[in-house]
Amino acid sequence: MSVKLRNVGPKSAAWLRQVGVRSLDDLRETGVVGAWLKCRRAGFRPGLNLLYALEGALLDCHWQDVPVARREQLVAEAEAGAAELPLPRRQAVFATPLGEARIVEGAEDAPAADARED
Repeated sequence: MSVKLRNVGPKSAAWLRQVGVRSLDDLRETGVVGAWLKCRRAGFRPGLNLLYALEGALLDCHWQDVPVARREQLVAEAEAGAAELPLPRRQAVFATPLGEARIVEGAEDAPAADARED
């Protein structure tokens, strides 16, 4: 961030700068969940505390003072938005014997699920 925002530390500020959220006006325009999702799309791993911190920055209060109902709303919106994001690169999805999917990180050249030996 170009301007120091309340609740936003150096690591989060760097993430936000890299995704184009550089000021309080940018944050207002993008929205708390939008900024959080931009960080996710960029490959960062923002936690829920970043959601609360950004909301606190907009409200000019400590992130712990963001009402619980608003936090729950932010989490629901973030989860809905994150569900629409594609799987991170370098992850393969395999079927397990029970038909459940499992994700294996770093499995670029892994064999297909039906090619495994029993």
